[in-house]
Amino acid sequence: MIAFVGQILISIAAFLVVLTTIVTIHELGHFWVARACGVKIDRFSIGFGKAIFSRTDKHGTEWRFAWLPLGGYVKFSGDLDAASVPDAAGLAELRQRLVTERGAGAERDYFHFKPVWQRALITAAGPAANFVLAMVLLTLLFSVVGEQIAAPRVYAVQPNSPAAVAGFQPRDLVLTMNGRSVREGAEVTQAVVLSANDPVTFTVDRAGQVVTLVATPLRQIEDNAVAGRIRVARIGLDLRPLLPQDVTSRRLNPVQAAAKGADMFGATLNSTVTYLGRIFAGKESGDLLNGPVGIAKAAGGITQQAASVSSDLGTQIKSVVLTLIYFGAIVSIGMGFLNLLPIPVLDGGHLLFYGYEAVARRPVPARVQEVGYRVGLALLAGLMLFATWNDLQKLSLFKFLGGLA
Repeated sequence: MIAFVGQILISIAAFLVVLTTIVTIHELGHFWVARACGVKIDRFSIGFGKAIFSRTDKHGTEWRFAWLPLGGYVKFSGDLDAASVPDAAGLAELRQRLVTERGAGAERDYFHFKPVWQRALITAAGPAANFVLAMVLLTLLFSVVGEQIAAPRVYAVQPNSPAAVAGFQPRDLVLTMNGRSVREGAEVTQAVVLSANDPVTFTVDRAGQVVTLVATPLRQIEDNAVAGRIRVARIGLDLRPLLPQDVTSRRLNPVQAAAKGADMFGATLNSTVTYLGRIFAGKESGDLLNGPVGIAKAAGGITQQAASVSSDLGTQIKSVVLTLIYFGAIVSIGMGFLNLLPIPVLDGGHLLFYGYEAVARRPVPARVQEVGYRVGLALLAGLMLFATWNDLQKLSLFKFLGGLA
């Protein structure tokens, strides 16, 4: 019981550190560009709820730390509600009040009265900050750990698996998948996961001869130490280095580390887009989508795994820090991408409205915006509920409800 409580506390702590850092950087992206555009800002908060500490800078912006560390927010002057939804009547009233109190032109310091291109830049700056953070973290990570490539060598083939049926043999070296060359085992695993029920054509080097094999990944249920119980596509290959030349390692200078980080950034975005596309095409059920519970469990799981690599405290700390840096980079990419989806209430939805305004030379009608935000909230809530349902199933929490129908 004590160990279980300890695991929960580790998961929560790691989750809060990662989430708060990523959301804060996201909001700082909005903040910095808004400040550069001359927008008045009332508050920048790290966390939600009542302030633990606050101070006001020379620009009149209150900087605060709040008691609930679940991210943060930036509040522009004149925001009419928490979602910054512009209501035509409210904006007209605000404009009139500003002109009356401060004179003509005072409204130009307020976000909703800025040119549409500035509002679009400010909105896009949040996801952009997430992407920049991910690149910085990945570059830092590879600068420290360097690069180690494990060739996609077949160590073993699971009996009666798709790989066995296709004719894979131990010591085969995978060269290509569907015509795309692969360098390491992780690439093979990731491509297989994203190819459930779709035949995949492999070319392998078998003792100097190139052999073509076709295998169809099938989904199976696994208990993963980090993700919990998941249903994932496999073909039944155990890929491990067998020969001395199967593993290559090198240290990376900052330029090489940045290039390696960019490669991983691109691969992560590509995998995300591919997986979502397969969901909409009906080829995936969305089992691998994670909500807050799943992200918290993953953060705790990888932290515990990193700490177990050595009994030396210094090595444990280094391993945990590097692991959380990697995890933070991946989550930051996901958050940036999610916020760019064209769903009202998200940054991508705002950008969609601004795009219309730029082309039509007038804002989206208030009624359309109102309906859009309601639909967006419903979609976002549905997505979060679905992801949380997945999280609970992965954690096998429903086994405690076995007596209920």
